[in-house]
Amino acid sequence: MQPSEFLKIVHFSEKLKDTTRHCTTSNGRRESVAEHSWRISLMALFLRTEFPELDIDKVIAMCLIHDLGEAFTGDIPSFNKTEKDEHVEDSLFRKWIESLPESLSSNILNLYEEMSALKTGEAKLYKALDKIEAVIQHNESPLESWSENEYQLNKIYGMNEVKFSEWLIKLRQEILNETLSKIEDGENTIRKCV
Repeated sequence: MQPSEFLKIVHFSEKLKDTTRHCTTSNGRRESVAEHSWRISLMALFLRTEFPELDIDKVIAMCLIHDLGEAFTGDIPSFNKTEKDEHVEDSLFRKWIESLPESLSSNILNLYEEMSALKTGEAKLYKALDKIEAVIQHNESPLESWSENEYQLNKIYGMNEVKFSEWLIKLRQEILNETLSKIEDGENTIRKCV
């Protein structure tokens, strides 16, 4: 790969710094797709000893590239995303992957295919982290930034994705406890104000 090709790829990925997600940070600022991808990558790194049978470097790579397609389409919240939206994002991302230098293109395409199939432990872990990080972020964001449907969605989102791991099931339960506590605290605050 030529340095100019490398720079072109890096410049493209910068778009994710300005592509905002539906969720806000704990200070109420809308988070970027890049921030979400960074944190699930960090989560994967921290789980290396919990999943010694998995190739965590591969999981981190999956986490880093999983939302690159949103540089084309923007972020669409899961509760609004249609099959057509997913198809458009997927096809644009695949077209971009194919435009990369051959050595990089084939590696990323193979990784993306593995992620899409969700059959390997690595792909399952990446997908679980993607889902539960969103719930964690919602728990950290101000309750007034939640849309009405998120009160229920935060209770169930990512539950299916963690089923392959007892450790992740326990983590998801801890996250649910945080969600319920946040909702209860918010309702108590509203009652005090009335």
